[in-house]
Amino acid sequence: MTQIDLRSDTVTRPSPEMRQKMAEAEVGDDVYGEDPTVNRLQEMAAELLGFEAGLFVPSGSMGNQVAIWSHTESGQEVIVEKQSHVYNYELGTMSAFSGVTPRPIPSEDGTLDVEEIKKEINPDKYYLPETGLITLENTHNNQGGKVYPYEGIREVIDFADERDLPVHLDGARLFNASVASGTKPSKIVEGFSSVMFCLSKGLGAPVGSMLVGSEEFIEKALVGRKRFGGGMRQVGILAAAGIYALENNVERLAEDHENAEKLWKELKELGFELNPDPVETNIFFARTDSIGVNAKDLADFLKDKGIVIGPRNEREIRFVTHLDVTEDDIDQAIAGIKDYLAG
Repeated sequence: MTQIDLRSDTVTRPSPEMRQKMAEAEVGDDVYGEDPTVNRLQEMAAELLGFEAGLFVPSGSMGNQVAIWSHTESGQEVIVEKQSHVYNYELGTMSAFSGVTPRPIPSEDGTLDVEEIKKEINPDKYYLPETGLITLENTHNNQGGKVYPYEGIREVIDFADERDLPVHLDGARLFNASVASGTKPSKIVEGFSSVMFCLSKGLGAPVGSMLVGSEEFIEKALVGRKRFGGGMRQVGILAAAGIYALENNVERLAEDHENAEKLWKELKELGFELNPDPVETNIFFARTDSIGVNAKDLADFLKDKGIVIGPRNEREIRFVTHLDVTEDDIDQAIAGIKDYLAG
């Protein structure tokens, strides 16, 4: 039975066309800077986002942490949103590896109010830790694929410029934000000191993320990648998948958003409490306690029908659409959920 997997956009499989490009990729030793396919991908990513240079890294978490290591000094603080990925899902690496402390700021929707950031910047006292970096996330995973409003980004960037503070973007799903907002990715990231984006989520590559910034930043990040264990050799076979993804799988993200909206609307009619309301990209959360349903029981029922969902606990499910989920798959998922509720 073919599974319909709605847990995450990390489960995508490379298409036959992508696999062919991987098989044909010209390779070299990337630690020596001699893999031509990796070099092409790094140049492509930097040019696409309007930066001087790029660096191919194995994962988005490594990209974020290399950026934090490159921007900061041990003993400093990093401004983070309280529900952000860098704070919740990267195992305290900024403290363990870079010697910095996160300064989490709560928000209602994953966007940081610049006035709240100002309050968290310590006065210039020798006995208080210095702020070394601000991080933002777009789209915001824990807020159901929330697109960070452009004006809100600009306010943070302008404040950071005044204080001579670097700002890093966790743009794991940057291209979802771009497609949903109709804003070019290069415009979204204007003013950031560095940006990480994933190739392995909605873009469909099997592995890998990109880190972009100035030439000086990338030179330091190259050292950071090596320290984190991310030196790679004939990795052009993976970079080829990233090139294919950027050339072919960006605009089609709109299909994922449409499928998410269809599923969202059906669940709304069935009485689920949904966040965000309305759905913005390819992710949303559905609370099941609002209709007296145990999320894990629903997941077990659907699994027997070949439909895989991701309950976070007994009360909430994260739904994610991606390139391996079709409109027909959404219809089947909805039918399965209706069968469970009818039973």
